[in-house]
Amino acid sequence: MVAIVLILAALVLLLAPSLPEWNLSIFTPEPSFIEIKVIHHESETGAMIYDSRVILYHNGTLMYANNDLYAVFYKNQQKLPCILETLNGHLFIPTHHFGVQTLAGAGCQGTYWSPKEKIALDFSDGTFHPGDQVTVEIYQKPQCTLISRYSTMA
Repeated sequence: MVAIVLILAALVLLLAPSLPEWNLSIFTPEPSFIEIKVIHHESETGAMIYDSRVILYHNGTLMYANNDLYAVFYKNQQKLPCILETLNGHLFIPTHHFGVQTLAGAGCQGTYWSPKEKIALDFSDGTFHPGDQVTVEIYQKPQCTLISRYSTMA
């Protein structure tokens, strides 16, 4: 009986390269779901004060608990010295945030950031200038797993 099991196991191992790959997509996160829709760097009066507002758009299919998400931003491939511990707008207020003045939009209200919702971030004036490459990475707590990345030009 043991010999038969060993022979069957050896046959399975020999045939394994020709077996179709298993589809494990239900266990992996969706591809990058974030998109930077707009980067404002002018004031509403047209003066070049580099207002630095960014609008993030959720173009994926999964809902994410916005309190379990945090963002890291880069300008011209240099990490910005800003702290954004949560993407939940209500929980953002009491945090020690630096470099980002406010969060707004449907994606940061309530508990979840759902597909097709936006989050607007108002950075400190002068953070972004025309021609800067802006990159955002979205991480999921508690494992600090990178789940989305997007880059664009300001």
